[in-house]
Amino acid sequence: MAVVNTVNAVPPHRVPSGPDTRTWYERVLGWTVAAGPPVRLVTGIRFDVLELPADAGAGLLRRPGLVTGPVALAGRRMGLLVAPGAAEELEGLLDWLEWGGVELDLAALGAGGGITPPVPPGRVPGGSPQGAAVWLRPPGPGCEASLPALPGPGHGRGPGRSGRSGGPDLVRLVAAAATECHRARLWRRTDQPLAFS
Repeated sequence: MAVVNTVNAVPPHRVPSGPDTRTWYERVLGWTVAAGPPVRLVTGIRFDVLELPADAGAGLLRRPGLVTGPVALAGRRMGLLVAPGAAEELEGLLDWLEWGGVELDLAALGAGGGITPPVPPGRVPGGSPQGAAVWLRPPGPGCEASLPALPGPGHGRGPGRSGRSGGPDLVRLVAAAATECHRARLWRRTDQPLAFS
């Protein structure tokens, strides 16, 4: 079952959230930033976040032909930016894709939420501070227009109320993410030592 969560695996004191970080997100990307410290990127306005374990996310990013938007890594969790409103659709999509009732550790964060911002690309000499959230696929100005979304009317099949068309397909992304979460969970179980009595 989908659980609303945040991409916030990094302790706030380890995330550089000074004026340079806030300025970059507000002025360069035009994203809504909540006051800190640490600053938070507000979800549900310009984007939602699909969150999954980092090992499942790594499998997802290796899939040929799968298109994603910006991707952040925070500790053992990966966050994929998706179109606003996608968080509301996750549970219904998982049911429609016949993943309903399967424990996947796949979550979505939408309206009223926020994430700890990864260090802006190129802002910290020598890379990001140890343990800080980072962009694996950084955002750029206007990236919201190409975030995965439900297909608009007449642009595909599947549940949803989105009138948006074009760009990556949220249904395909969720289907692939659910599969990778399930694989990673099974792999973690088989990686445990066998016990004999």
